[in-house]
Amino acid sequence: MLVGGRERAEIVLCDHDASWPARFEAERQRLSAAIGADAVAIEHIGSTAVPGLAAKPIIDILVTVDAVEPDDGFRGRLEAAGYVLRVREPEHRMFRTAARDVHVHVWAAEHEAVARYLVFRDWLRHDAADRALYERRKRELATRVWSDMNHYADAKSDVIVPIVERGMSAARRRLGPWASPSPG
Repeated sequence: MLVGGRERAEIVLCDHDASWPARFEAERQRLSAAIGADAVAIEHIGSTAVPGLAAKPIIDILVTVDAVEPDDGFRGRLEAAGYVLRVREPEHRMFRTAARDVHVHVWAAEHEAVARYLVFRDWLRHDAADRALYERRKRELATRVWSDMNHYADAKSDVIVPIVERGMSAARRRLGPWASPSPG
């Protein structure tokens, strides 16, 4: 599933950088030019999308399309635009820049993962206590040596899962202006 195999990675967290939204916007335009109308939506996700949250300086982007399989249409256009395929798994592709400072996750617009990404982002933007909890976990894990970035990501699940559940519960109750509209 990992194109190119596992990669040892040092986890470096930075305080929130006010330039991250502008970096996302530049990549959004680049992605939009590459994919065009095949992109249902292009969203800034991950920690760099949450003001006040420390993050690895990697812009995470969610691109939704009508269908991920087959990927021969959007894959070629993303590669021509300079993105490199890193993850190829059923219903999901992840591309990154050569500099490894942008990760582009491609999912079908109706996939359940899309709602989780957006609820997680929006809940962290809204809830200071969960934002602080998540940052503490990230900082703790960043002190460890990881044989692969995916292991670091998996190790955050014990905090991410309940945060997403709280966000989903609040979204179902339609509490607050933070809740994202349904994806798609």
